[in-house]
Amino acid sequence: MQRQQILVVGAGPVGSVAALACARFGHSVTLLEAAARIDDSPRASTTQPPTLEILAELGLIEDYLAQGLVSRTFQFWDRPTRSLIAEFDFERLKDETAFPYVVQTEQHKLANMAIGRLRGMRNADVQLGVSVSGITDHGSHVSVARSDGRRVEADYVVGCDGGRSTVRKCLGIDFEGYTWPERFLVVTTKFDFQAALGCCTRTYMADPDEWVNFFKVAGDDLKGRWRAVFNTREDETDEQALSDSSVRKRLRGVFVPEGQTDYLHLNLYKVHQRVAAHFRRGRVFLCGDAAHVNNPIGGLGLNCGIHEAWDLAQLLDRVLRGEHESILDAYERRRRPLNIEYVQQQTVENKRRLEERDPAQRAKGLEEMRRTAADAQRHKAFLMRASLLESARRAAS
Repeated sequence: MQRQQILVVGAGPVGSVAALACARFGHSVTLLEAAARIDDSPRASTTQPPTLEILAELGLIEDYLAQGLVSRTFQFWDRPTRSLIAEFDFERLKDETAFPYVVQTEQHKLANMAIGRLRGMRNADVQLGVSVSGITDHGSHVSVARSDGRRVEADYVVGCDGGRSTVRKCLGIDFEGYTWPERFLVVTTKFDFQAALGCCTRTYMADPDEWVNFFKVAGDDLKGRWRAVFNTREDETDEQALSDSSVRKRLRGVFVPEGQTDYLHLNLYKVHQRVAAHFRRGRVFLCGDAAHVNNPIGGLGLNCGIHEAWDLAQLLDRVLRGEHESILDAYERRRRPLNIEYVQQQTVENKRRLEERDPAQRAKGLEEMRRTAADAQRHKAFLMRASLLESARRAAS
């Protein structure tokens, strides 16, 4: 049985980046994906500056920029008064990074770009439509049972197979945390919120009754699409939230005229804040949603997963080139606390800021955002944290 050096399970953006990084370091890599094709439904799309730095290292940045929209600013609005509270400008980070902006590119584009590069490499093998049913760590290597009845061996396995990770379950690792009582509804539309409201292409609107976030992405045809993300009511059924009348009512409530409430796609999903109790067990590692999930406000979860993939690929490269395996301990020691501090805490804070119901606390929070944006030092510090640049620099040090 031929043994690969690294087996990556899950060909989403995190898994495909992990596989590409390891292959570019010269190691033999197999990438397995349970689905027969990469899921192109609307999902994560905001790519932060330190993630763009990684994509540049991997030789993907030019293609990535060509497939997305560059967004230098993001805004906080008060929806009830339809007023702008604060605007944050990534240009404040120009001395910290070569990419002082975010790029809004749908995550399936990144996965397909990385897979395209892998298919052209002699030391990489991409197999779609193959899932994993069992994992055994033998100490010197790992054997993996596949859905087609075959078994494969690898020096190391990287689980990037999502929030319901089979790899994590095979390892018996607890997924600690909780699920929010409401769900998030994503409505994809051609309606131009920027032209109608004067907002920017990444806008957060606070509202104690029903907040909404607007994001513009390029779309596969590069003609532009908008996503409006709403919180649902706790007592609202899936059928009610997804009904045509309910969706159109929500769009009218965010200033879309009656005759322009058509939409292209709906996505309703449960929202979790969970972190795996361990990111590593022996020769098997967890990255991305397999290791942690969070609400998407702020665009941090996917980015953190890509940072983990890059970090782990570098550590595995060092070990496969002869360094002692003990350096792999740094992966969990570094990545798990960083996720808790920068992703879990921050996304919870972002959600609470949008939904605050107490009038005094709400007014205080909005005023704090105004003051932060108006003060140059606080403005930059806020962006360093919100962009995960602070997290990335801490990890590197």
